[in-house]
Amino acid sequence: MLTKHQIEQIFVRFHQANPKPTTELRWHNSFELLIAVMLSAQATDVSVNKATEKLFPVANTPEKIAALGEVGLKKYIKTIGLFNSKAKNIIATCKILIDKHHSQCPNTREALEALPGVGRKTANVILNTCFNQPTLAVDTHIFRVAHRIGLSKGKTPLAVEQDLLALIPKKFLKDAHHWLILHGRYVCKARKPDCPNCLIRDLCQFTEKTL
Repeated sequence: MLTKHQIEQIFVRFHQANPKPTTELRWHNSFELLIAVMLSAQATDVSVNKATEKLFPVANTPEKIAALGEVGLKKYIKTIGLFNSKAKNIIATCKILIDKHHSQCPNTREALEALPGVGRKTANVILNTCFNQPTLAVDTHIFRVAHRIGLSKGKTPLAVEQDLLALIPKKFLKDAHHWLILHGRYVCKARKPDCPNCLIRDLCQFTEKTL
């Protein structure tokens, strides 16, 4: 297992390499990020950005997207996986935001997770990225990286999230989500991790490092 000092050094290095990490989704306000994250389930950020760069200039408020209706919204997001169910959830979410939240994106977990199509992971992204809360959204990248590095042996995303929240020094918690995702996306890749170019290679507990 990693020592407390080793864990701190991992995040010191992440911070030195990328002091202000953020999501690769493109957004200008919390509502746009909410829609982008809802669209990103089982889809790449690149595919979502291609869709939202056409959608948001036309409709980037709950009222405007609700006015499109499901059929109108699908025209913009049809290139994204599961677009039928996503369109249904987004339209329903927009109506709830209008009726219950003054057309604003909520800043509490309870209110976010009450929205159709918004689970714990999406809520964590919004709370962290928009409202600067020290939350960790555990996606496939973070789940894989946490296990490989030696930060968690949790068998579920929630278990991994709880391990990370307990182990990562508080001063790094706000940005840890982004560092781990980017590390998993570009370095600690699923099929062939790029261990020779990994900045935490000497600290990582992964036993099958690539040469």
